[in-house]
Amino acid sequence: MLQLLRKNAWFFLGASLAALGLRFFFVLRFPAIVDDSRLYADIATNWLQHGIYGITNSGQIMPTLSRLPGYPAFLAVIFSMFGVNSFRAVLLVQVFFDIGTCFLIADIARRLFSDRAAKAAFLLAAICPFLADYAAAALTETLEVFFTALTLDLAVRGFAGLRPEADQSQVTHWAMWAGCGLSIGVCILLRPDGGLLLGAVGLYWFLFFLRSFEPRLKQISRSVPWFLPVLGVGVILILGAFAPLVPWTLRNIHIFHRFQPLAPRYANDSDEPVTTGFNRWTKTWIADSASVQEIYWNVPGDAIEIKQLPRRAFDSPQQREETAQLFADYNRDHDLTPDLDARFGQLAAQRIQAAPLRYYLWLPALRIADMWLRPRTELLPSDPRWWEFNDERSWLAVSIGFGLVNLFYVGAAAAGLLRLRPTLSGGPSGMSLMILFLLLRSLFLGTLENPEPRYTLECYPVVIVAAAALFIGNSHRNHRKPA
Repeated sequence: MLQLLRKNAWFFLGASLAALGLRFFFVLRFPAIVDDSRLYADIATNWLQHGIYGITNSGQIMPTLSRLPGYPAFLAVIFSMFGVNSFRAVLLVQVFFDIGTCFLIADIARRLFSDRAAKAAFLLAAICPFLADYAAAALTETLEVFFTALTLDLAVRGFAGLRPEADQSQVTHWAMWAGCGLSIGVCILLRPDGGLLLGAVGLYWFLFFLRSFEPRLKQISRSVPWFLPVLGVGVILILGAFAPLVPWTLRNIHIFHRFQPLAPRYANDSDEPVTTGFNRWTKTWIADSASVQEIYWNVPGDAIEIKQLPRRAFDSPQQREETAQLFADYNRDHDLTPDLDARFGQLAAQRIQAAPLRYYLWLPALRIADMWLRPRTELLPSDPRWWEFNDERSWLAVSIGFGLVNLFYVGAAAAGLLRLRPTLSGGPSGMSLMILFLLLRSLFLGTLENPEPRYTLECYPVVIVAAAALFIGNSHRNHRKPA
């Protein structure tokens, strides 16, 4: 990569300045300090000043396990240097992490394809408004994307070194594999779904091992240790990924007497009830992020209106009346009592029984499509119901523009994968690993009640690398054998 940077210094300098300018624009004009940001900051402040990993409740600091410690630790470090609640400093540091992501994406494209593809990947990452927008948000996404790209880069390098034709002196780069495992561990500490990276790398490792086993089977009597590096990689990956979780798990056992290696599924504390009935009912109809903002996020605490529900939320006029009564009962106190939650659960059971394919197949597919294809303007003042064309003209134009840009990136990635199809059909490759991660993450996201476009942002390193395959050039199409 250093050689590529030296040969194209002016290109990378110009693209880096463009990337900085775009990200500074979002930091200065649209900094996003949302409720989750303040919750993370409260945990970080209490941890820093009082030595308690907890939230402030009625003037008291209560230990919490609702959020993993990765992002609060990051905030605590920034706050210790620049002062408590120094969100501007947080966002500026995130900008440079995001620039680092651009270089990691370029390095992946260089290793898989060519120098030309690496330049294209860097430029696509540098000018990507979605990465830039989240760099200006005090949320986990920017760091999560950075460590996702780092994991994939290290994994591509590592699997290339395990191939039979690789330089055997590079086979046992244990430090690199340990770094890959630790990077996965950091992803998990930032967000529980970071564990999907371990699933993707682990499954690819298993497929790689099986493919390597067959041609070497006849050599076992002569060369028994051939498989030891591959097995060693699996052990190191698992140890590296789980090691950062050990202190957190032991802390939760000690304080809460509860085995909790990750944050709870619904980010609730041990004394907070989970509204399982309401959540299940929500999954019987929700398919877009607008409904998340209008219904799902407002319960409990704020009023909800039945007119905001789509037609697919009712199977009959009688069911609509029943839903209206549930909404009216909730809106009296804006509290989802256990009895009311159970009634939502009963309604959900009726709807699932009436249309199981809708619940288990069609709606998850729609949620996945919504997260991938919706304009990524959730951090901007744009109307989430952009398709009704009721927004101010300027913000409507932003929504349409962001939507078109997103379609360009997704479409370019699809076209790049089609171009790589002959290579992908030849067996496991570095690009196969990334496609596996993309598929696993998409399938997981389909199980969520809250389809938010930001959840696919971690896949954008894969999207950009796949799009860069369009720029390999005919003469460089097989420039590099995929790892």
